[in-house]
Amino acid sequence: MEDYTYDLPNSKIAKSPLPDRSDSKLLVYERGLITDGCFKNIISYLPEKCTLVFNNTKVIFARLLFENPGTSSKPIEIFILEPTNGLTIEQSMLLKESSTWICMVGNLRHFSTEFLKKTFQLNQTTFHLIAHKPSVCGDAYQVRFEWDADISFADILNLVGIVPLPPYLKRMPDVSDKIRYQTVYAQQEGSVAAPTAGLHFTEDIIGKLQDFGIATEFVALHVGAGTFRPVKSTTMEDHEMHSEEIIVNKTTLVRLVQNAFQLIAVGTTSLRTLESLFWVGLKLRLGISDTQVYQWDSYDLQVPSDFNYISALREIIGFLDSTQQDSFRTKTQLLIAPGYKIQSVKGLITNFHQPNSTLLLLVAAFVGSDWRKIYEHALANDYRFLSYGDGSILMRS
Repeated sequence: MEDYTYDLPNSKIAKSPLPDRSDSKLLVYERGLITDGCFKNIISYLPEKCTLVFNNTKVIFARLLFENPGTSSKPIEIFILEPTNGLTIEQSMLLKESSTWICMVGNLRHFSTEFLKKTFQLNQTTFHLIAHKPSVCGDAYQVRFEWDADISFADILNLVGIVPLPPYLKRMPDVSDKIRYQTVYAQQEGSVAAPTAGLHFTEDIIGKLQDFGIATEFVALHVGAGTFRPVKSTTMEDHEMHSEEIIVNKTTLVRLVQNAFQLIAVGTTSLRTLESLFWVGLKLRLGISDTQVYQWDSYDLQVPSDFNYISALREIIGFLDSTQQDSFRTKTQLLIAPGYKIQSVKGLITNFHQPNSTLLLLVAAFVGSDWRKIYEHALANDYRFLSYGDGSILMRS
């Protein structure tokens, strides 16, 4: 991992977004050359008749603060991660009266009572949200929530939850973060972190894409808190990649087949989704019933010489036809790191990522050793880094 790190001064980290989403700087990398631009002009850097693939996941207000019954003045924070009992995120969000989640719990040692209670107002009536005492679940905790209002858990989070800003921002969210830490095209609730490359896109830019013959497609990968987890091991081999849920509609898969050679991924999460589809399709071709993509599948599975990205997409479409489903859903733990062969896209739109992160490994896999030249250029030319920072468009040779 020492080969894939760099020195990131705190002054280079964007602490808040620019007033206009599209005013961010844009680093353009193509054929080994780097040029500087502005994100609002990104269309001029896109190949003709390409297809942009966006992640339309929606950030949920996943942080819940409860008054501390102990001696510490700090509140007890419960950060919801994923549902239990085999339920999907969408199913759990629709539950009423109670819902159980895998969570991280801050200031846990002061959670001394059997439950914590939080009051909230709805239609001028006072209601209560109860969090029962956490039980250990792996390296996290299982927490059961109950509430007395006739609303869904999604409504609860919208009423009392807090925007889950990245921990490195080291600040509480303000009113603007509810809008700005969300893409303008977000639809499917389920992420606890934003797909940040998409934060630069405005409705105006998206509206102009069609005028220039650029198609748009949407997939969903619900970003987990693991995206912020640094690689602490000496080598990537000893790092356990986090698992995230992906959803792709059959109609999207059909259109991707038609445009498979001109795809541009908007964000690392879109790229991981598109690449995961390749390995799902290969598993179906090989007769493997477990379609979840595991960390080392891409390094362990043998790819037949006649199998390509279109083959993979057609395998999934055939599976959906045979099972009479309109969308494909699975989980992916795919680790894209140097040595990995990109199967799906020609280009990647992305921000500048943390040192010692799996996201930086992905960038290094995408552009090769030039990743360091790109990041050195960005540091030397006052680019803003991380979630609220500037963007780049990276084109493969």
